[in-house]
Amino acid sequence: MTPYDTDARESVKRGIFWDGYKVHLTETCEPDGPNLITHVATTDSTVQDVRLIAPIHAHLAERRLLPDRHLVDAGYTTAREVVTARRAHSVDLVGPVLASTSWQTKDGGGFSQADFTIDWETRQVTCPNGSTTSHWREDRSQQGAAVVRARFPTAACRPCKAREQCTRSNSKSDIGRRITLRPQAEQEVIQQARAQEDTPEWKEQYAHRAGVEGTISQGVRTFGLRRCRYHGMAKARLQHQLTATAMNFNRLNAWWTDTPRARTRTSHLAVLRPTE
Repeated sequence: MTPYDTDARESVKRGIFWDGYKVHLTETCEPDGPNLITHVATTDSTVQDVRLIAPIHAHLAERRLLPDRHLVDAGYTTAREVVTARRAHSVDLVGPVLASTSWQTKDGGGFSQADFTIDWETRQVTCPNGSTTSHWREDRSQQGAAVVRARFPTAACRPCKAREQCTRSNSKSDIGRRITLRPQAEQEVIQQARAQEDTPEWKEQYAHRAGVEGTISQGVRTFGLRRCRYHGMAKARLQHQLTATAMNFNRLNAWWTDTPRARTRTSHLAVLRPTE
């Protein structure tokens, strides 16, 4: 907090520190029309991006501007938000899902959660070697989210020849491999998303999201979007909305006068790269 603006907050992202606010822009990306900003959200700089998805969709729904597909970056994408967007608004929320952080996934040779088969009807998990869980319990994570905790019997894990690929616990431990799952809808979203993200079709679809990075660059470089001219959240929000309106007028004028879009700038380093 700064004494000059009691609504502003200190924050850091990728090593950049700043005092102030965050602005979240939503725009159209149709190939046969100008990219117009349809929603502007302003928060203090400490609010997580993912908390904005539900309010943005609610505001767009009120104005009948909801998209069929909403392309977002990883900061806005969680399995819970993907499921909520589909159920509440029939919106397909598309963005990178955070990769598994388990050592089994990182090492490459271990049995990650994706290698296990989940049977939601019988409430059992089957490991790659055919053993099934003996324990299934609905619980809450440390953050309060609903989870399912499944555990394999010690008698199956202790003599397993692939134990080192599965768990690092002591072989004399009385506890078998444990698996923590999200609710079924969220778990299936994660598995599906991670499988699709490496496909050419998904990458081609997601490439359209790069357009909003150009919008942010235009807002910062041409319209002074990053510089707050007033104190207080209410005035900062109004400034962002007026800036977005000016950008829309600028884009409509370019569309009506057949002004071509500027090409992406090529950095000096990229220019020096040898061509094949």
